[in-house]
Amino acid sequence: MKVGIAMFPADFAIRPDELARAVEERGFESLFLPEHTHLPAGERTRREVGELPPHFSHTHDLFVALTYAAAATSELKVATGICLVPQRDPLTTAKAVASLDVLSGGRVLFGVGAGWISEELENHGTEPSRRWAVLAERVKAMREIWGNEVAEFHGEHVDFGPVRSWPKPRQSPHPPVLVGGSGPRVARRVLDFGDEWMPHAGMPLDELSGRIAELRRAGRAVGRAHVPVTVFGAEPDPAGLEGLREVGVDRVVLYAPPADGAEVKGFLDSVAPLVERFRG
Repeated sequence: MKVGIAMFPADFAIRPDELARAVEERGFESLFLPEHTHLPAGERTRREVGELPPHFSHTHDLFVALTYAAAATSELKVATGICLVPQRDPLTTAKAVASLDVLSGGRVLFGVGAGWISEELENHGTEPSRRWAVLAERVKAMREIWGNEVAEFHGEHVDFGPVRSWPKPRQSPHPPVLVGGSGPRVARRVLDFGDEWMPHAGMPLDELSGRIAELRRAGRAVGRAHVPVTVFGAEPDPAGLEGLREVGVDRVVLYAPPADGAEVKGFLDSVAPLVERFRG
């Protein structure tokens, strides 16, 4: 089972390049960075989600931060965890993902999700109730762009001509698409437009085990021999991680605190023994 690290790339925390070097030096497989373009400052969002920590509104741009991380490392996988696709244009995002994959030598994992802060979505022109439909079409459109010399897409939420767009991703046919979420329709979404499932930690182990088995049965029925599963935000508890490995989880991602270099490296040192324990 692979072990990765996630951290909000806040402007007051360790730099993404320094973080990535520290993560790679300790043997972790991947570095996942979340994103928020902004945090709405009005009363409505405070009523709906409460007071969120400062790192929600202080994050560096996702792809700028990941580029710094990729440039500072040689083997570490650099991952969006998650990219809020309903808040992004699919043409520009497809180019950003492909460019990062080429420049990193094929080290990108593309984690995607629909978002959860209603006003943030609305500020990007997305109706919150339609966010999953928008996500699905935008990812499908990006897959068309990555996989074709001339691409076009015609849907309810995405509609464009024949287009040419380079570079194409280094990975073939494109970086793995990790679909976030734990709702009742997530397995269908993974098989519809994704490659892997990335639920957040916290689901009871029995339920997770059953849902993994169900997803993989459905995958085999459509010719997918093995659908990988990444548990995001897992606790660094060896017994809990062993339980995740036993039910078929392929990767766990541990959250590092968005803090200065000394604190983050201290955290990484404390959890680094888990890499060797769960390797293979």
